[in-house]
Amino acid sequence: MIGFGLSACTVGPFYKKPNVGTPAAWRESDTGAAVAGTGSTPPEAVPVWPASQWWQGFQSPQLDDLMSQAQKANDDLAAAVARVREADAQVRIAGAPLIPSLQAAGTATRERTKPANAPPGTPATTFNQFGAELGASYELDFWGKNLAARRSASFSAEASRYDRATVELTVMTSVAVTYFQAMESHDRLEVAQQDLATAQEVLKDLKTELSVGIVNALDVAQQETTVAVLSATIPPLQQQFRQSVNALAVLVGQPPQALEFPGGSLTALSEPRVRPGMPSELLARRPDVASSEAQLKAANADIQAARAAFFPSIDLTADGGFVSTALATLITPANKVFNISGQVAEQIFAGGALTGKYQLTRARYSELLADYHKTVLTAFGDVENALVALQQTSDQYQRQEEAVATARRAYDYTQTQLHAGVVNILTVLNTQAALFNAQDTLVQVRFAHLQALIQLYSALGGGWTQQAIVQR
Repeated sequence: MIGFGLSACTVGPFYKKPNVGTPAAWRESDTGAAVAGTGSTPPEAVPVWPASQWWQGFQSPQLDDLMSQAQKANDDLAAAVARVREADAQVRIAGAPLIPSLQAAGTATRERTKPANAPPGTPATTFNQFGAELGASYELDFWGKNLAARRSASFSAEASRYDRATVELTVMTSVAVTYFQAMESHDRLEVAQQDLATAQEVLKDLKTELSVGIVNALDVAQQETTVAVLSATIPPLQQQFRQSVNALAVLVGQPPQALEFPGGSLTALSEPRVRPGMPSELLARRPDVASSEAQLKAANADIQAARAAFFPSIDLTADGGFVSTALATLITPANKVFNISGQVAEQIFAGGALTGKYQLTRARYSELLADYHKTVLTAFGDVENALVALQQTSDQYQRQEEAVATARRAYDYTQTQLHAGVVNILTVLNTQAALFNAQDTLVQVRFAHLQALIQLYSALGGGWTQQAIVQR
């Protein structure tokens, strides 16, 4: 128990948080507040970071239910949780050398002996011997090698928790995007079917007018082409829809056959507001950044352990117990035996293994330092990309709505003029095709805008915040 009263002497190096240049403001800061479905920027500039259950802002009970299923049954998330348990077990393993090891042994022997110089005819002697022994050994961690190893494992376990949060964020965003993608395919399918029904109605009227000589066969053939083209767009949309639903089933931990599309339309979704605060605040809200730094701390602890290995190791051992020829009198003071020893050992030549391991840990630290720097820059880039995508898709959606309204007015106007004999059927067909394309594009732009919003939530950490780190 001597080692518990002595503190380790850490040989360094001591960890210092890397200094990564942080932007003073977002380049797209004026676009970050344009979210409430109108594309307008609210007058206040108060940051609105994502909530932990950010998906509830879309006000979709179906999405809420899918998220709940994914949190309980997603396989990637379950594997991440298991990796956390593995890392915790490694911490216990790494911490074992800091505690003395104890061994207990019991022996019982029966021996028959005869002295070598005994006269002939001397009978052999038979006797029993019993023993009970307790041993303890402890490596005095004077240079902090074992403590550094435990710190490394602890920081690795910390990183595994941050990795789990990253996996959960990825799963949640994937569920939302895939669900919206299924809704997009469903909405496009409905638009295509409505357009097909309209085109078939026009074709029916043209055939009636052909029979009385108002239009010619070319006009009918052109509309038949339009009907055929619209009909051909439906199977690919059905395929995309079913594949999205199948992918959604896997994300929520169900067989594809077990999940039915929960329904809903993109137009029915609300758009929760979000506005990032200062870029410097982002680093405490991204689990991948926290994981990268925790790995860096673990690598720094590995360097400490590798440096400590150059110094002598101090081992303490103690053995004590009882030895007696009679079991009944084994546990008596007269039969007590003990041994206490200490050993100082230093490896003189190891073929460069210690130096090589030290160089390896330093190189590993440099590698992780570069990874950390890249992770931070990527985090800033993710937010900037999401902000500009959100703003541009919001603007594009407004313009596309205007395009649909204009195309609809043009189509209605040409139909009126056709019946009045002012324009020919070709003009009507052109405006009809323009309206159909505008409606389909509007659905796609709506999905792109919602996808950009989800990407912004993900880039901002999805409501995750770094907990206080326990000093180890």
